[in-house]
Amino acid sequence: MNLPNKLTIGRMCAIPIIIVVALITQLRDITVFGNVNLQQLIILILFCLASFTDFLDGHIARKYNLVTNFGKFMDPLADKLLVLTALIYLIEIGKLVAFGVELGFAVTIILAREFAVTGLRLLAANNNCVIAASKMGKSKTVSQMFMIIILLLNCYPFSFLGGNSVDVTTVVLISIATILTIVSGIDYFVKNISVFKDKKEEE
Repeated sequence: MNLPNKLTIGRMCAIPIIIVVALITQLRDITVFGNVNLQQLIILILFCLASFTDFLDGHIARKYNLVTNFGKFMDPLADKLLVLTALIYLIEIGKLVAFGVELGFAVTIILAREFAVTGLRLLAANNNCVIAASKMGKSKTVSQMFMIIILLLNCYPFSFLGGNSVDVTTVVLISIATILTIVSGIDYFVKNISVFKDKKEEE
């Protein structure tokens, strides 16, 4: 197994660690700085390190021609699982709420899209075809990771838009991530529509 694939596996291993940390509720009682508690800080560090491996494994794979079918399949899957784990944690600690409205439905949209694209990849794999992550898909992942990092830091950079900076920032970030999630999902299906054609039809 080459280095990029090892980094991908490492990203997968970070997920159960994040889950274990999230279950230790006593860590929420320890404030580290501002209003960020120890649990958020640990999960933030784990999430950032795991997210960095996403950039690193792709860069190494392309630079040294170490691209494999395993990497094409597992790299986006690892991204999805990492992001969804963090999003579920944000829901649990009440970070996906704005103007008194629960925004957990956005996570449902994101989850539905990920299931759909994963199903598309499995169907393609059945036809001996591997669908690699697209630039649009990567942009979606970056927007989701950025949103997670900002919310874990309790940082609200969109205060200039007026209103409650916490609510405004949450709405802006979740809106961008959700829109890119939907658009990138449509992009995958449009570009790979041939996967749904039966072999008889192709012949």
